[in-house]
Amino acid sequence: MSASPLMTDADVDLRPDLRRVILRFFVPGREDVGPGDSRAGNVIDRVLALSAEDVDAELDSLRARFGDRHDHLDDSFARHADLATMRVDPTVEISRQHHLLLGAAFTHEYATEGAALCNPSIVALPDRSPDGGTRFVLSTRGIGEGHRSSIGFRLGSISPSGVVTVEPPGARPCAGIAAPGIHHRSVVHRRLQEADDDHDNAAYVLDALPERFDDRQLAHGIEMLEDDAATRRRASMTAAHLRRIALGSYRVDFPDDVALADRVLWPHAPDERYGMEDARFVEITDGSGPRYCATYTAFNGADIHQYLLTTEDFRSFAVGPMAGSAARGKGLALFPRRVGGRYLALSRADRETNALAVSDDLRCWDDATPLQLPSRPWEVLQLGNCGSPIETELGWLVLTHGVGAMRTYSIGAILLDLDEPHRVIGATAQPLLTPHGDRQDGYVPNVVYTCGALAHGDLLVVPYAVGDQRIALASASIAGILDSMESRMEPR
Repeated sequence: MSASPLMTDADVDLRPDLRRVILRFFVPGREDVGPGDSRAGNVIDRVLALSAEDVDAELDSLRARFGDRHDHLDDSFARHADLATMRVDPTVEISRQHHLLLGAAFTHEYATEGAALCNPSIVALPDRSPDGGTRFVLSTRGIGEGHRSSIGFRLGSISPSGVVTVEPPGARPCAGIAAPGIHHRSVVHRRLQEADDDHDNAAYVLDALPERFDDRQLAHGIEMLEDDAATRRRASMTAAHLRRIALGSYRVDFPDDVALADRVLWPHAPDERYGMEDARFVEITDGSGPRYCATYTAFNGADIHQYLLTTEDFRSFAVGPMAGSAARGKGLALFPRRVGGRYLALSRADRETNALAVSDDLRCWDDATPLQLPSRPWEVLQLGNCGSPIETELGWLVLTHGVGAMRTYSIGAILLDLDEPHRVIGATAQPLLTPHGDRQDGYVPNVVYTCGALAHGDLLVVPYAVGDQRIALASASIAGILDSMESRMEPR
């Protein structure tokens, strides 16, 4: 790392842990590239043809090899068997043991950090560490087979003297159980607008629903629409759009006995099929919303969408899509409180500049006002934020990333006016962090990047990714950063 004199390395190095594996449903044949259907039917036939003795022996072997790696192994096998046996004639009787082995055949281990561990954010927890310091949650982006991304967590603390420690990861990571979520009518309208389908059919369904509604209420509205299809054009298309949008809202709950550092948020919505990327967690400090929120990028293999995570306790999470022109692209970062009665967020909807967006509900973000334009050598390719603003007495401190020649990512900072945050009143002339030496290397070379920092008094703790491969931490005096800034008014 090449750092300005303001930054101090915290001597923390978090690397991908190949032992962190979760159990996932696996369909033989679907992992292949090329033509052909799944091989599920053939596999089911072969398992059901096995003798009871062979099935018992294989289950004993599986429990011996994997029982120490996963809690509730048989429960996972049973859930996956229930999904697989949809193909089986319901009149066929399947023994309990055959059922479990069938589930095991449709299960595989997925190393959530098999390729990389990167792009962290950090928020404080309400409880104090034993020495009176600050406890925190560090969110991580794990990248595994197929470049699929999930969200994991680490726990750590900052001592009263400013020493940062991060606890070892959990030994048995677990993906939470997903269930249907709550939908927001304003978001559904905007997502239909993006599909050019927010017309009479949509109004027929949505006008009869409250602002927040569930799957059952939506299903009734869609049924009414389809019953009236004879008098409407493209009713089936609107129904299909509504059903797909609804799949984007869900909730995830973890059992009480699953430690926070073992919890993994795994993609469930169609928009997330190829990953949940770059979560920017922030604590909402004015009580106007859920205690903790995170924006992240949902990637389906072709397109990206901004999604919102909310949680009160990091055990139960509500997930749903965001909408509006300012929520397009990557890198939406929420302010920790309302300003002027409205929620604010940093946006990079145009893909190269920092802008300010407003919302009444945390979910719909329309027009964005440009804040900062690329102008310095280390940001000529693009600018973006590095997480949520941090409130100081002098203004909103925003860490930014700039991309310069050789696609080098560096971290700088700007200062926004507290009451008029569309005004940039200061900026660092040089980066605070730039990749150098062995920190030029990684899965993606020449990148240092963070999704959020934490203020601990005057100490700014900055977890950041090195080469999209591993995570390091640095710290700096907030007063020192502010004193180093040049006065500035943007855009210009």
